[in-house]
Amino acid sequence: MANKTQEIGGIHFPFPFTPYSIQKDFMAKLYQVLEAGKIGIFESPTGTGKSLSLICGALSWLRDFEQKKRQEEARLLEAGTAPLNDEKNQTPCISCSSQETPGTLRPAAEPDWVTQFVQKRKERDLADQLKKEQIRRKKREERLQQLRHNTQFKHAAKRERQEEEEIECLLRLSRDTLAAGSEAEPLEGLAPGEEELVLSEYESEEEKGAASGLDEDENEDDLEEEHITKIYYCSRTHSQLAQFVHEVQKSPFGKDTRLVTLGSRQNLCINEDVKHLGFVHLINDRCMELQRSGHESKSRAENKEGKRRRQEPRAACPFYKYRQLQLLRDEVLLEVMDIEQLVTLGKEAGACPYYGSRFAIPAAQLVVLPYQMLLHTATRQAAGIRLQGQVVIIDEAHNLIDTITGIHSTEVSGSQLCQAHSQLLQYMERYRKRLKAKNLMYIKQILYLLEKFVTMLGGNIKQNPNTQSLSQTGTELKTINDFLFQSQIDNINLFKVRRYCEKSMVSRKLFGFTERYGAVLTTPREQPRLAGFQHFLQSLQPGLTEAPTPPVQAGTARAPRPASPLMHIEGFLAALTTANQDGRVILSRQGSLSQSSLKFLLLNPAVPFAQVVKECRAVVIAGGTMQPVSDFREQLLACAGVEAERLVEFSCGHVIPPDNILPLVICRGPSNQQLEFTYLRRELPQVMDETGRILCNLCNVVPGGVICFFPSYEYQHQVHAHWDKSGLLARLSVRKKIFQEPKRADQVERVLTEYSRCIEVRLGTQALGPDMGGWQLRTSGPSFGWFLQCHGQAGGTLTGALLLSVVGGKMSEGINFSDNLGRCVVMVGMPYPNIKSPELQEKMAYLDQTLPRSPGQAPPGKALVENLCMKAVNQSIGRAIRHQKDFASIVLLDQRYTRPPVLAKLPAWIRDRVQVKATFGPAFAALRKFHHNKSSLS
Repeated sequence: MANKTQEIGGIHFPFPFTPYSIQKDFMAKLYQVLEAGKIGIFESPTGTGKSLSLICGALSWLRDFEQKKRQEEARLLEAGTAPLNDEKNQTPCISCSSQETPGTLRPAAEPDWVTQFVQKRKERDLADQLKKEQIRRKKREERLQQLRHNTQFKHAAKRERQEEEEIECLLRLSRDTLAAGSEAEPLEGLAPGEEELVLSEYESEEEKGAASGLDEDENEDDLEEEHITKIYYCSRTHSQLAQFVHEVQKSPFGKDTRLVTLGSRQNLCINEDVKHLGFVHLINDRCMELQRSGHESKSRAENKEGKRRRQEPRAACPFYKYRQLQLLRDEVLLEVMDIEQLVTLGKEAGACPYYGSRFAIPAAQLVVLPYQMLLHTATRQAAGIRLQGQVVIIDEAHNLIDTITGIHSTEVSGSQLCQAHSQLLQYMERYRKRLKAKNLMYIKQILYLLEKFVTMLGGNIKQNPNTQSLSQTGTELKTINDFLFQSQIDNINLFKVRRYCEKSMVSRKLFGFTERYGAVLTTPREQPRLAGFQHFLQSLQPGLTEAPTPPVQAGTARAPRPASPLMHIEGFLAALTTANQDGRVILSRQGSLSQSSLKFLLLNPAVPFAQVVKECRAVVIAGGTMQPVSDFREQLLACAGVEAERLVEFSCGHVIPPDNILPLVICRGPSNQQLEFTYLRRELPQVMDETGRILCNLCNVVPGGVICFFPSYEYQHQVHAHWDKSGLLARLSVRKKIFQEPKRADQVERVLTEYSRCIEVRLGTQALGPDMGGWQLRTSGPSFGWFLQCHGQAGGTLTGALLLSVVGGKMSEGINFSDNLGRCVVMVGMPYPNIKSPELQEKMAYLDQTLPRSPGQAPPGKALVENLCMKAVNQSIGRAIRHQKDFASIVLLDQRYTRPPVLAKLPAWIRDRVQVKATFGPAFAALRKFHHNKSSLS
């Protein structure tokens, strides 16, 4: 791919081809935002090369920034090498915070020579720091160059790793042999291996400084380097991140950029014993346990003092070792790779990709990661991400507010509360004599909290939640303070309880405790109690039979079990520490206690986002359809403390010719039935019939694929069933094969494959004739096979396929319906959210109270409902038109789309071309002419 450098405003932007004019504008504006440290909202429609514009614009700025920094460092080093008593030819340090300005006041009695001495001392200290950074940077560059050009070095490192593994294997065999020959008795009262389930003595951070991870090993300090200025790029899904990485690989920056892809342990773990656990909470906890086991093993081996008690050896992860991680870290920085390539490299190197990528963060120039890892404070800190002075780009950010709200909202059921209480009570009774006083105190506090939570739902913690009916049903919302007071837990310090859960890992211990009951041989005295406990746990799981569970033999593989309920409850406890005005607690009572729940709802997403905005040098929020942007300005950025002068908005049009798109608003159907799909009207038979007649007409003139979006799954199924009874479905099937979007995610790919195959085969037969390279098109006989699905009923011939989809479903975003897959997108009604939802009502009330109301504008709560609707519409209709030569029609079936406030919220490149048709005749004529002309040219 040729590199065609573009010069825009004196700045050189390397680009793989000649960019569109809107790409040039995008890169220039992005460069300005990053240079000035602004907050930018960028909108570039899908198909306009947004990813490449982000890559080339941002990395061009980083290239120039690093060059300026090196020049500044050279100047400071030159100024800082002069002796302290040299007063001549001193260059002032423009970066020094202590530099004196005309308005600076200093003590009147302080002589000038003292001030100069202090100034020079600070310059010398800064120069020394810069020298150290240069040395470390030079070592890193030499190390990477050695890896890049010297394959013998890589092979030698792998041979050394293999030798270490062989030595470790021999040592393990030796230890096992010695252990088998000894007659050491396990600790009285505990089964072998059960001691690790007992909580260690807990000390709060005020009493003891916390130290964790590789910092405990002095050899592994070298894995940590200084954090250079970098760009954090995040998106919604791993597939979107992989696509972005592939764009970087193809860009002019693909060879020289140090890029790191981050992911969860669930995606990156290569330890099969851990990965088979399946659930992310279990994988995380088991990984951390293996880390601690490795460090504790080293501590025990080095500790020569005190009385030793012979214990069963505890395993450590074989992929978590210094030499392997060091090699993997450097190899990650050598070449741009996506998450799958990273896992493959980790397996080859015998090193953990999760930690290898984390240790590569400081030296990386571009870090690619999912939303949750950046937006959740605890996850961000655990991953070693430091945002101070860095650049953050959030792509596909149309649902950013909902994402932040979802990450910080949590729900626990009555069944989980009862199960956690029972498990923790049994745990405390079994290990009461071995637990220290503080552990017992916190466990009792957690038990008390669980009991009060169940009481708030109207249940009894001592009874089975599945058989426990509630006298009062319905939904109730409370402020955080009201919930704490009414549940009588306001006297408990939830911040300390939260910290205890994090540091003690009590939920992991509890999970191991409940798991072990199926495998550990118990004493006769304990067996009845444990059997009763196991029976109770089974009773909490709806649908389980009463058949006895066979004993689990050692070494037998067990199916992964759900994470401990206490893990979910810890998230709820953490949410209760939110400020009173920023969240609500929803009590949902649904007849039985097991179906009831407590839910924390975050009302102010600006609170967690404010830290990102405050620490970062610049933040860019980008997407293909960002309209309406008022939500980002008012709910997120303004509430996060972003001043108006720091905010920059950029929106560009599409690269397609104006005549390649036909957006229509149709107000009436073929039988002159008014099109208004309100909750009261949309279920009327005549409205559903009119919708079917419109689609029948559209399918007669639109070739290829038609995607029709409905407001909900329920309405889609209702309309489909009505059409089936009335015969409209059979009429539609004459011209298009009909597909329905499934609710289950694992079925989506199959439906899409069949949908696209039908369109490709049909259009292929039109282009190639009856003989398709040896394939005979037959509708009868023994070889009718694959082509049968592309022929209609009653002797008609299919012209493609019709896909019935749902707004907000699996196919309304992230799916590419380019070219023949999406020649027409139909939007049935306006997908307003359920106004009766307690969560939405509370959010509306919160916005009405906190946001100012502009003159002549709707209240903030009402505007929220309208914006949610139009964001969903914009995402759905954006599935078509994916490149410059693509064409499609967009049909909006509802007269409410004609209102100016609604039209104003459409993307500009669609809004400027919308045609409003009061009746169906002119609309149908325009559609027929558009598709006839485009089909004849294509």
